[in-house]
Amino acid sequence: MIFRLATATALATLMSLPAHANFQLDSRYTDADGDMIADIPTDPAELVDPDTLVFAYTPVEDPAVYVDVWAEFLEHLSEVTGKEVEFFPVQNNAAQYEAMRAGRLHIAGVNTGGNAIAVACSGFRPFAMMANEDGSYGYEMEIITYPGSGIEELADLKGRQLAFTSETSNSGFKAPQALLEAEFDLEVERDYTPAFSGGHDNSILGVANQDYDAAAIANSVLTRMAARGVVNEDDLVSIYKSDTFPTTGYGVVYNLTPELQEKIQEAFFSFDWEGTGLEQEFSAQGETQFIPITFQEHWSVIRQIDEAMGVTYTCN
Repeated sequence: MIFRLATATALATLMSLPAHANFQLDSRYTDADGDMIADIPTDPAELVDPDTLVFAYTPVEDPAVYVDVWAEFLEHLSEVTGKEVEFFPVQNNAAQYEAMRAGRLHIAGVNTGGNAIAVACSGFRPFAMMANEDGSYGYEMEIITYPGSGIEELADLKGRQLAFTSETSNSGFKAPQALLEAEFDLEVERDYTPAFSGGHDNSILGVANQDYDAAAIANSVLTRMAARGVVNEDDLVSIYKSDTFPTTGYGVVYNLTPELQEKIQEAFFSFDWEGTGLEQEFSAQGETQFIPITFQEHWSVIRQIDEAMGVTYTCN
């Protein structure tokens, strides 16, 4: 893969705003301890302890790919919790948030840009993230094109088509749109034509096949796709690479019993990745473990980007 430009000054400027000026939980949730996530109910009648736990991974790529990837982990989760566990292959982010809000989904990996929405509207309580052996974590947003496209730098996007993934995605929409408008005076529709691919994998393949002029993507997805041989990095050119963002956040819905929430966390932090589908899939980007995180601290940068874009969290 060819790299032509790497600068993160614009995003650093965007992230100088308050971290949570517009953030608040939906009225159905409380936050008495001020940690910015829904409290576990104190009334036993409001708690749930399902016989079968339902898990969903963020739908950034074909969900069918990840049934086998997560198999060993879900077996471990079942052993630790004493529950049956099912993998729920959600097709889009909205379906994941709605399933959590409706009580049909109990444990989830939620994409970076969607964590704030899931926390505010679906009672999501993130507690873990994948990390490298040394504890480092995250991914970068990149804007990619194909060799010979005539796009050498971000300013060359004027008059061209740029593929986004979905409006809830951090790297696939919110961060690049904010960057292009604030730093390069490139406004969507006025200066370039947007397309929505539905996922990072679709955007990456679309650029590699020259269906899109350019695309904003999470480079962690590209790394995994290249490792599986799904895409040839020689077919892509990177013209922008951001600072590091937190990656997928893993957590539970707020109203599982406290004891069950503790067991689920135990399962994440005691899982041995060696020889498993998780190791095979995610070791390409260096991830080998789950580490503890908090929404308040680790998602501060994402809330700042949302603030810069005037995002509000409206729950239906």
